Amino acid sequence: MKVVIAGAGSVGSSIAKELLSHGHDVLLIDEKPECVGRSGLRGARWLIGDACELTTLKDAQLEEADVVVSATGDDKVNLVVSLLAKSEFGVARTVGRVNNPKNDWMFDDSWGVDVAVNTPRLMTALVEEAVEIGDLVRLLSLQTGVSSMVEFTVPADSHLAGRTLGSIDWPLDATVVAILRDDAPITPSNDDVVEPGDELFFITTIAAEDELRAVLSPAAAAAAAHARQESLDAESGAAESRGAESPAAEESPAAGPDPLADSGATTAEGRETTHASQSPSA
Repeated sequence: MKVVIAGAGSVGSSIAKELLSHGHDVLLIDEKPECVGRSGLRGARWLIGDACELTTLKDAQLEEADVVVSATGDDKVNLVVSLLAKSEFGVARTVGRVNNPKNDWMFDDSWGVDVAVNTPRLMTALVEEAVEIGDLVRLLSLQTGVSSMVEFTVPADSHLAGRTLGSIDWPLDATVVAILRDDAPITPSNDDVVEPGDELFFITTIAAEDELRAVLSPAAAAAAAHARQESLDAESGAAESRGAESPAAEESPAAGPDPLADSGATTAEGRETTHASQSPSA
């Protein structure tokens, strides 16, 4: 597989090292020539230049790449490289590194990103996966945010314990893809019996996650729904509070004299006086 990596920093170099060890053809693009000697990568090809420039990407023969990885420390660069790779060169697969979690929403197919790697979010998911028992934990978003891989650790008192996978009414858009039991992975089948402590891994659409949570843990689903309702109630209360303050603010000027009305009356009186002085006397 031919892989082009934009950015030869610590992240890009680490990715290249892993891919090279698996026998893949790797080309790294970076503006700094000193990266070549500093990386210590053997077998990698190099191109010194700005990955945001079309001429650089043409020199890299990006149209022949199977995957383009944007791994620089600048989110703007990663977005531009992904967009050019997808729109100008028709690369089948693009992977974009997200440095600032606030920019995560931009890393989707509108910017040519097939897979966004958000390190803080991934670390959070791994922490939750290690400590959360009885609730659904999203590990990874797939297909530009349409699907996800999620994990559920079966608690000791789960209503699913002792049931076979085939007897459980799973949501249509959710599939059990693996079971981790006693640190050993198991390929699931309908006859497998769910045991306490099992880690169930699912591929599901993000829209079906709530349905899946309701099947796995009704209590967790109810708690999540309650939290969402409280949030909505709080927002509604804040809006009502702001609306209640508005009439009082409108009434306060009415208590005193209206300067615009006084001005208009004075002006009218002035016009009448002028008109009287100009009229011929009887």
